[in-house]
Amino acid sequence: MSGTAPPAVILGVDPGTRSTGWGVIALDRDEPRALACDVIVPKARLPLEQRLEHIFSELGDVIARFQPTVMAIEEPFVGTNVRSAMAVGEARTVAMLAATLAGLPVHHYAPARIKASVAGHGQGEKAQVREMLRLQLGMEEAPADLNASDALAVALCHAIQHRADELIASAGS
Repeated sequence: MSGTAPPAVILGVDPGTRSTGWGVIALDRDEPRALACDVIVPKARLPLEQRLEHIFSELGDVIARFQPTVMAIEEPFVGTNVRSAMAVGEARTVAMLAATLAGLPVHHYAPARIKASVAGHGQGEKAQVREMLRLQLGMEEAPADLNASDALAVALCHAIQHRADELIASAGS
C-alpha cells in the first residue's frame, strides 16, 4: 500500500440552482455505505443570488454536520441549453466555495464517468444508476429524489476512483 488512507467520509454534490442534491458516504474498511442524502431546494421566487446563498449556507451546514474529508462534484453536461448550463455552473461555484472554505479538496467528475463507475455503463439511465447505487451501498431503498441519488453516485464514483488510484500506487511501489 502507498501508506495513505482513503477518505473516511465523502460528500457528493449534484449542483443546480433549482435543486442541489447532496449525498454523504463513509468508507468502512474500504466498503462504502450511505450516511445520508437529500436535496437543497431554494424557493423558486427568490432572486438567483439569494438561491445561491441558500445553497451555500445549506451545504455549509451539511459539511459541519458530517465532517467530510473530501467533496466530489458533478461537472455540468453542456447540451444545447446554455442558460441551464450557466445556472449549474453558478451552483457548482458556490458548492466549491463552501468546500474550499471548509478546507476540503474538491474532485470533479463528468456525468458519463459517474454512470460508468456506478452502473458499469456511461450511458445508463438515471433509474438504472439509482438501483445500482442502492445495491452497492447496501441500502434497503433507493433515494426517492434523483438529485439526491445522483449526489450519492458522485460520492461513490470518487470512492471507486480513489480505491483504484491506491491500487495503482501500491502496484508501482
